[in-house]
Amino acid sequence: MSIQDVIKKSFLQGFQNTSLSMKEVTLLLLVAGLLGIYLFFVYRVVTVNTFYSKGFNVSLILMCVITAAIILAIQSSVVVSLGMVGALSIVRFRTAVKNPLDLIFMFWSISVGIICGAGMPGLALALSLGATVLVLVFYRFPELRKSMLLVVNAKSNACAPRVYQVVEKYDRHYTVKSRNLTKENVDFLMEIRIKDYESLLSELNEVEGVISVTVMAHTGEAVY
Repeated sequence: MSIQDVIKKSFLQGFQNTSLSMKEVTLLLLVAGLLGIYLFFVYRVVTVNTFYSKGFNVSLILMCVITAAIILAIQSSVVVSLGMVGALSIVRFRTAVKNPLDLIFMFWSISVGIICGAGMPGLALALSLGATVLVLVFYRFPELRKSMLLVVNAKSNACAPRVYQVVEKYDRHYTVKSRNLTKENVDFLMEIRIKDYESLLSELNEVEGVISVTVMAHTGEAVY
């Protein structure tokens, strides 16, 4: 027997998994579906309403089940596995992810499907419970000072030094994001981190030349 025959035989035997009964396959897919539903509710709880997408949330359930079915099919035959690789290689996903946390849930859902398809539902359950604890503890962890966006609308650019002086009084590490100057007025956009923004608004409103002052909270991805 040549080396090529040995490698070929060893390669094929690696894909000859013990055949699963229909009952076992159904049970694994059911566990994947239940964990996908569990992900559905976890994602709904931790996601800010601004970024919540029901379509994406429902896709997490289907992703668990479909991934588990693919893994079960790959284990049955080397031909199926190679065909699956070829089919998936031509698929291109162009959906933009708005929230970085969505990537975690996508990877979480795929991981649950892979683990269930590999016949380890206990590990998938442990993964889901552990990830839930981490998400709820750290994602909901309160910030000491929330990042705010300060928008100052003034009549002219002459009041800029006074505006910066007042802002620096409350936050020395403020950042000027943009300054829009027109013939009628000027707008200042600054990022600040303070607790008592009411006093800042009152003092800025008293600056000569200032028309309006606005403070907006943001999460880093969008303003609301």
